[in-house]
Amino acid sequence: MQQPTRTELAALGEFGLIDRIKQHVKIENKSTVRGIGDDAAVINPDGLQTVISSDLFAEGIHFDLSYTPLKHLGYKAVAANVSDIAAMNATPTQILVNIAVSNRFSVEAIDELYEGIALACENYKVDLVGGDTASSRSGLVISITAVGLAKPEQIVYRNTAKEGEVICVSGDLGAAYMGLQVLAREKQEFTANPEMQPQLSEKDYILRRQLKPEARTDIMYELRELDILPTAMIDVSDGLASEIMHLCKQSGIGALILEDELPIDNLTALTASEFGVLPVTCALNGGEDYELLFTLTQADYEKVRHHPDITAIGITKKAQDGIYLMSKGGNPYPLKAQGWQHFQA
Repeated sequence: MQQPTRTELAALGEFGLIDRIKQHVKIENKSTVRGIGDDAAVINPDGLQTVISSDLFAEGIHFDLSYTPLKHLGYKAVAANVSDIAAMNATPTQILVNIAVSNRFSVEAIDELYEGIALACENYKVDLVGGDTASSRSGLVISITAVGLAKPEQIVYRNTAKEGEVICVSGDLGAAYMGLQVLAREKQEFTANPEMQPQLSEKDYILRRQLKPEARTDIMYELRELDILPTAMIDVSDGLASEIMHLCKQSGIGALILEDELPIDNLTALTASEFGVLPVTCALNGGEDYELLFTLTQADYEKVRHHPDITAIGITKKAQDGIYLMSKGGNPYPLKAQGWQHFQA
């Protein structure tokens, strides 16, 4: 077989790499006045408020390149940031991408990473307007800043939920976590036996949820079309339990979550059983689902009661009532956040 071409980054240099990236960038938003090529990007929000979010992805912490294709990684990094903008009920418009790479990576590898970034930009209709490139002594680091625009009255925060509202979530939960477990298992088995063929048949859905998740901008736009403004909203990146506790703490309320109502895909549940894990544990603490968790008034919930991709999972309570999970057996248990936490010993 013909060996793939490998061009060293040193052959281009920093500015040559920037020019190479710029060649594939297409501007779509009228709010983008100036993109890549100057000391800073210029954005004209045209009277709207600007929403900004930033995320860092470090190799060995957030991703493992032994089973994460660079194109998927680029897409996922953008989707994760767009999800934060959607959780504010703002329209994502621009991103800045910073990368630090070692000489382990070739020009073709960076091309592959930016192919995923470009695909996500096209899908979410955002413009790549700048960033920075630097060398790294070890591994790959990606930092993305996302910008969104919204009318002041449209922005939704975490701290505005009230007692007696319906707690809803989009999509299903726990699939990304189980996809990660499958990939980690296959890596371990391959390390022990390099001749082993990966056992990934019939796991496509949960693998896709881990490697190429989608920000739920579709749900945000649908709620707007129905003239529904959530009373509070947050995206599910660190696990449902963690996000519920963030929302409740900042809003000064309690919550009752019903285990029976948690949306869990059949493949997620079956794979959890293979690993000896309770599906509810995956749903509550898995993370990286990038679904939207939001609260609605009773009147607005009636408008989406039969929506196939929105599930009511509980109700907000008084703060003194605490935050509980009602089990399938009808027993209440204090909800605890057990997902990933940085800097935890």
